[in-house]
Amino acid sequence: MTPVLGDVLLGAATGDRDPFSDAAGRARASLGLPSVRCWCVVLVDGLGWHNLSGRGEHAPFLTGQLTAQTGAGAPVTKLAATLPTSTATNLSYLGTAQRAGTTAMLGYAVRNPATAGLLNLISWNGGADPGTWQREPTVFEQMLASGSLAVSIGPWQFEDSGLTVAALRGARYHPAESLPARVDTAIAQLRDPGVDLVYLYWGELDSIAHQHGWEGADWAGGLARLDSELERLARLLPLGTGVLVTADHGMIDIPREEMHDRAGRIDAATHPELSRGVDLIGGEDRFRHVYTREPEAVAARWAEVLGTRAVVLTRADAMAADYFGPVAPHAEEIIGDVVVAAQGRVAIQDSGQQSAASLGLVGMHGSTSAAEQDVPLVAVLG
Repeated sequence: MTPVLGDVLLGAATGDRDPFSDAAGRARASLGLPSVRCWCVVLVDGLGWHNLSGRGEHAPFLTGQLTAQTGAGAPVTKLAATLPTSTATNLSYLGTAQRAGTTAMLGYAVRNPATAGLLNLISWNGGADPGTWQREPTVFEQMLASGSLAVSIGPWQFEDSGLTVAALRGARYHPAESLPARVDTAIAQLRDPGVDLVYLYWGELDSIAHQHGWEGADWAGGLARLDSELERLARLLPLGTGVLVTADHGMIDIPREEMHDRAGRIDAATHPELSRGVDLIGGEDRFRHVYTREPEAVAARWAEVLGTRAVVLTRADAMAADYFGPVAPHAEEIIGDVVVAAQGRVAIQDSGQQSAASLGLVGMHGSTSAAEQDVPLVAVLG
């Protein structure tokens, strides 16, 4: 079975109360993690396996650790993120060890059954309580219940954000803005014998890729800065601790141009056959939830228009194909009546509800490609 992102935080956790400790033990075994007193899990937003390996010359520390991480009993080096390959979905996967069909964290923007409008699962605009929308206990909550302490490190504005509450509630939050400040905070927390798990989030690479693409100089510079600070973190690890570096998804670049062959963008709002019979379009450019009262007809039209540029499924077919894992009753109606996964270098946009800035993004993610789903796992021991 392919190792998965959902095992990382759980496998790094400590706890004494069943069944939590049993589940954590199984996760550790699946990843090949050694036993340490305290792990620091670093989540680098957007650092896919494909992206790291493609620009590895700018990250000699991380790539060197991956090269050294071989042999019997060594931790695995590549994990699978879950669908949709979105930050909201995979931070929740990391934070709860449950896939999107269970957490109801089904992408960037989904239909809120209470309002019939879109709910943004990053900004949390759209009228929902994150603590009741995402009902599963988090790893941090389970640790707290078992008498263990987790610490979360990130920007101050994320401390009580909707996504933090939904996916990562239960940790003691330590705000820190710059990456060096976050690394300093992580080192201090790892030295505290009362802390059982440290989590550090870094989002700069994702932001750069969205704006400029991951293949350019800006992203390479961001990767180099990250690599340098992670090397410092590893060098200063207290004895008996370790660091695990992973990501929530990878990135691909979509050129800013009209559709031609298998490259470019399609605007569903202005295409008569894609807009016909559609009530609402959610998801993101690479993975769309299409809400309609005539799913079979809409799915047929989208499949005909998009051809090999997308996989188009009804909700029932997407569930049968295990896109979302086990689907809870309250999550089923949140899934699009039609689910559309872009293939190749294709973006399916909706100028009717997306901003001009959103329509102009270069780096994207969300779909089923290995470039979007495969993420690294780098393990370093103190």
